[in-house]
Amino acid sequence: MRMRTLRPLLAVLAVAGLAACTGTPDKTEPSSASPTATSSASQSPSDAPAPDTETTVPAPPPSAPPVPTPGPGAGNAELSIMVKPNSTDPAVSYTLVCRDGRSTAESKHPTADAACAALKDNAALLSPAVKDPNRACTEQYGGPQTATVTGIVDDTPVDATFTLTNGCEIGAWAAARDVLGASGGAT
Repeated sequence: MRMRTLRPLLAVLAVAGLAACTGTPDKTEPSSASPTATSSASQSPSDAPAPDTETTVPAPPPSAPPVPTPGPGAGNAELSIMVKPNSTDPAVSYTLVCRDGRSTAESKHPTADAACAALKDNAALLSPAVKDPNRACTEQYGGPQTATVTGIVDDTPVDATFTLTNGCEIGAWAAARDVLGASGGAT
């Protein structure tokens, strides 16, 4: 008989203990409002759901010039190219001027004809895509060389920097090797 009277008491204590563990008050009467049925007008900004940042794609900066698509161009260019072999040696500078894919007399470049032909074949050669932080690049070192190319190709401004610090950078250097000249590190 004693067990019959203890069971309801144990059940009440168990519910009270569970309510104490979860931090919810022990309510014996059902609430008239459902906890999930709250008005969106009464929600505070902190109660609003967080935006889905995993699928949000950042917009390109509004001031960024358009990047030409790879493919043939008119082959017109006026470029200043500076290749620095390392941190201690002086930079080697070139001037490249192309008209219709051919070098002009103003060019002071070791492989001017090849550079102009490369720019005519691929007008976007010196306008690499914005670096994607999620792109995997091999961790390899191609050397201390750096190159800076400024100017204009087919009416598109160019301000590009090349390094050999990883596989992606080495690939970009190799693609532009004709324009970077004989001092370029990647072959």
